[in-house]
Amino acid sequence: MAKTTRSNQPPDIEVRSLFATPLVVARPPVSEDENAHLAAAILAHERNGNAGVLHSNMMGWQSADDFTAWAGAEGDKVIAFARALADRLTGDRAGNRVQVDWFVNAWANVNRAGHANQLHAHPGAMWSGCYYADAGGRAGDPARGGEFEVMDPRGITPAMYAPELAPALSGCQSMGSSELIVPETGMLLLFPAWLSHGVRPYRGNGARVSVAFNFALPAAS
Repeated sequence: MAKTTRSNQPPDIEVRSLFATPLVVARPPVSEDENAHLAAAILAHERNGNAGVLHSNMMGWQSADDFTAWAGAEGDKVIAFARALADRLTGDRAGNRVQVDWFVNAWANVNRAGHANQLHAHPGAMWSGCYYADAGGRAGDPARGGEFEVMDPRGITPAMYAPELAPALSGCQSMGSSELIVPETGMLLLFPAWLSHGVRPYRGNGARVSVAFNFALPAAS
């Protein structure tokens, strides 16, 4: 259902936000030690000669999409939390909750200085997301960059006529452009797989370690 906004509006004016695009920010119950173990396991997997793949990553290391096979207890905990969140947020067109036996594929990412991910989407899935086992200190130092970028799904169209103007309503100032989310260790993002997203260049001296995942409908038998 469309959200109705009445704040700061005369009583005879109703503003409805139509065609909402959800982006969920959550914090799974993963401890600091568990995050450290998860990040160490991913870095060890990288060091052990597991060849990375190249998809959206611009430099950086990305594992094959077999993370669930070697994730360990901490990785399993993150994926289970994300799966439960996808269950909670999925319904039919009448708004009724539905249960889906999700097909999950997941992979690990390691970004170091200068590494980034180009804008992309995830065809063939319904929900996509990522979890930061180690955000590389970005939350405490904006100079380290590495922001998660989400593009307006309408593209540049809303800003074509008067790019310097926007509706004076909450959430409208970035229309036709992008929103940036500052990664934090322990943060999980979940969003529709069709939403174009990327990662700005990371400029820290360490490693930013994350897990990305897709939830898709099971293949028809």
